[in-house]
Amino acid sequence: MISFKGAHFPKDVILYAVFFYVRYSVSYRDIEAIMEERGVKVDHSTLNRWVINYSSSLALTAKKIKRAVATSWRMDETYIKVKGKWIYLYRVVDKFGDTIDFMLSKHRNKAAASAFFKQAIDTSGFPNKVVMDKSGANYAGLESINRLLMLAGLLSSIEICQVKYLNNIIVQDHRFIKKIRTP
Repeated sequence: MISFKGAHFPKDVILYAVFFYVRYSVSYRDIEAIMEERGVKVDHSTLNRWVINYSSSLALTAKKIKRAVATSWRMDETYIKVKGKWIYLYRVVDKFGDTIDFMLSKHRNKAAASAFFKQAIDTSGFPNKVVMDKSGANYAGLESINRLLMLAGLLSSIEICQVKYLNNIIVQDHRFIKKIRTP
């Protein structure tokens, strides 16, 4: 449970402001103006503190109540700039385009892909099929997960489908992320 002890504003006001910042590509000053239109006088530096204090707790709470996802996943990675440094953003969505999980990594290799798949499987369960591009690192990462499944004695493994155009749903979705993150 998220603690709002010591906050000078009601819980709903804080959650509304943090949601707005996290969900939409708006600045703290824009949120300050939005909140003022709704009769709440709050400074942009206070909004910054709220986002720092509450966004990670909100993300953990949201993961706990996350709805079930489809068992056919689309996976891809892209290169984005975060805080002035270029890093890889690994993402996986289900066949309907709903985000399952994401991870930031300095490297694009088998270890990073394996760590990403382990994280996604831990939060959302095992997929039946994963569609990806022809990336050898991603393929090797998922193959290592399949080997672990066989060693654990599970009969079924995750089907790996490397078809370029079946992955369009996530590749097109990267445009919106790059629009927000890349200057």
